[in-house]
Amino acid sequence: MRREAAGDPGSRERAAGRTVGATALAALVVLVVLPLLPGTSNATLLTLTLMLTSIGVAINWNLTGGFTGYVDFGHAVWFGIGAYAAAILISLQSNGPQVGWHPVPAIVVGALVAGVLAAAIGRVTMRLKGPYFSIAMLGTFVAVREIVRVWSPLTGGGVGLTLPPYLNRELFYYLELALVVVLAAFTWWLRHTRFGAALVAIREDEVGAETRGIDTTRFKTAVFSFAGLSTGLFGALWAYQNTFVDPDIAFVEVRTIDAVMGTMLGGLGTVAGPILGATVLYWLRELLWANLLDYHLLTQGVLLIVIVLFVPRGLVGLFDRRGASLLELWGWKGRSRGLRQSSAAGGEVEAAS
Repeated sequence: MRREAAGDPGSRERAAGRTVGATALAALVVLVVLPLLPGTSNATLLTLTLMLTSIGVAINWNLTGGFTGYVDFGHAVWFGIGAYAAAILISLQSNGPQVGWHPVPAIVVGALVAGVLAAAIGRVTMRLKGPYFSIAMLGTFVAVREIVRVWSPLTGGGVGLTLPPYLNRELFYYLELALVVVLAAFTWWLRHTRFGAALVAIREDEVGAETRGIDTTRFKTAVFSFAGLSTGLFGALWAYQNTFVDPDIAFVEVRTIDAVMGTMLGGLGTVAGPILGATVLYWLRELLWANLLDYHLLTQGVLLIVIVLFVPRGLVGLFDRRGASLLELWGWKGRSRGLRQSSAAGGEVEAAS
């Protein structure tokens, strides 16, 4: 009986959950205490803040790509819209002197603008299926970037917009850390609600979900709009702390690629996956920039292929009893299962004799 209890899948899953929770709590304590250490510089805080931004974008992309299965190749458009909406309000000029908005309402409005546009565009694009949705969102990203580039009187065009400097790195760091924690908690809560279950049902079998009475377009649009609003919030914060925006840095394709790769590396549709994957990918990018500057994009492309082929459920899936194991990655699990079945059959024959 003790062996059964020790080998019970439910108990193993609960133990794994406790381990993950303890690890996450320890990491959070380290991140909270880090700025208080005497050796922490503003450069370090800026690097960690940018890492938290990458994590936030990945979590939001996972809400659409991981929960509903709709791969969004234009997700960074909401980041850019939030950044530009806040930057325009903060740097607004009237009759020469600068009379821009206060940063707090400007950042909030930037996030709301991104959310409203995500709701409007999502109402149309979320009716598309598979690659059609992905291509439509990629087209949306390119179109919005070009609109920003040519709308010079409002956006500054290719010259961009300069914001008043405010370089309290510690404040930005703690604010984005709090946002990431809240977003991760929201994702965990979402997975345990009927709404989250409906999103997973859409991902697994959208036609079947519709036949069961789920308004799939409404559910998809709702989570898509929230992801757009939240990503726009991170974009608005980034614009203010960066003190400068232009189309080439606010609307950059690599931001979407990083969100996709980070989520896939960590684990699609999981809570910890985007956090773990985006963190690993961020520091890997820093390492590649430092050592393989001319080949960092090539290396990232190879990494994406490796993830898809060998770690389809991500790093989180390696420790999930329902996911891939290290043996399964190399095709050994089936052979090992066959050997176990053969040995069990041999034991039964031997017992019968």
